[in-house]
Amino acid sequence: MLSFRRKVSPSLLGLDISSTSVKLLELSVQDGRYRVESYGVEPLPSNAVVEKNIADVEGVGEAIERLVVRCRPHARAAAVAVAGSAVITKIIDMDADMNDDERETQIRLDADQYIPYPLGEVNLDFEVMGPSAKAANRVDVLLAASRSENIEQRVDALQIGGLSTRVVDVEAYAIERAFKLIIGSLPGNPEVVAIVDIGHTMTTLSVLREEKIIYTREQLFGGKQLTEDIQRRYGLSFEDAGRSKKEGNLPDDYEPEVLMPFMESVVQQVTRSLQFFFSSSQYNDVDHILLAGGSATIPGLARMIQEKLGNRVTLANPFTEMHFAPQIDTGAIENDAPSLLIACGLALRSFD
Repeated sequence: MLSFRRKVSPSLLGLDISSTSVKLLELSVQDGRYRVESYGVEPLPSNAVVEKNIADVEGVGEAIERLVVRCRPHARAAAVAVAGSAVITKIIDMDADMNDDERETQIRLDADQYIPYPLGEVNLDFEVMGPSAKAANRVDVLLAASRSENIEQRVDALQIGGLSTRVVDVEAYAIERAFKLIIGSLPGNPEVVAIVDIGHTMTTLSVLREEKIIYTREQLFGGKQLTEDIQRRYGLSFEDAGRSKKEGNLPDDYEPEVLMPFMESVVQQVTRSLQFFFSSSQYNDVDHILLAGGSATIPGLARMIQEKLGNRVTLANPFTEMHFAPQIDTGAIENDAPSLLIACGLALRSFD
């Protein structure tokens, strides 16, 4: 079963496996506030993860092992996530008097109505959402299913890394959970907030209303394009281009000739994603935009998006109200904060 939003025991690591790195986060609660106990980011081998699918299980597992050795977390069980595009979700209504075992049996009997794969090839889970609007004796049940290979790849990689997998969640719900730590710090009590997560190869728009995701869309665009632009412009290898991008040791014409055009492309992608949302909903604006992902911290990007779109734009940071253990590099985690939303949401599963 996908342990999807089920209650779990404490001491879980949040482990986010992205296209270029593995991110680890461990939280505790002290004096009524969350505290970061361990945290780290470990780069992955090239093409170990392709469009959120693990292609090199051993390479990912070895990266996890290095991360665990370096971070020395207390917990050895973890929560990981699969991309929303790898999960089928559906709201179904069921008899309110059923217990969980009866619901699971019924769902499996009716699975071919909801899941376009043989039942033996998927992991599935469900959660009762509340009373159904259809009838007084019915409840709405959220069904989630993912191909077993998506789950098994992550379980195997964690095992190689010395961890056990307690929960496999969905990225969108991890983001939703982490967002609850941010919403209180946003000015003007925004009702509709767009989170734009600019990853290495994928940009994901998640729109939340009253802290619940109402829309999500993935598109192939990310920081990899900037690395490729640097590679072409200066005749570097892809690895050297990525290194130069991080270290900032590029020629004087880099900013006007390469970086600015990329930032303008980001603005276009954000605009296009929001237009898709507006055209498929009753909304024609959002109250606030949060930037997340590895490319979110490009200097001036948030300001450019704000000026071009007219919306308030800030960097996502779920750690503003948290304590930190003495060994945590607070400067590093603040810099990485926009790319740690999923890891944070997964770590919060300890406190469900």
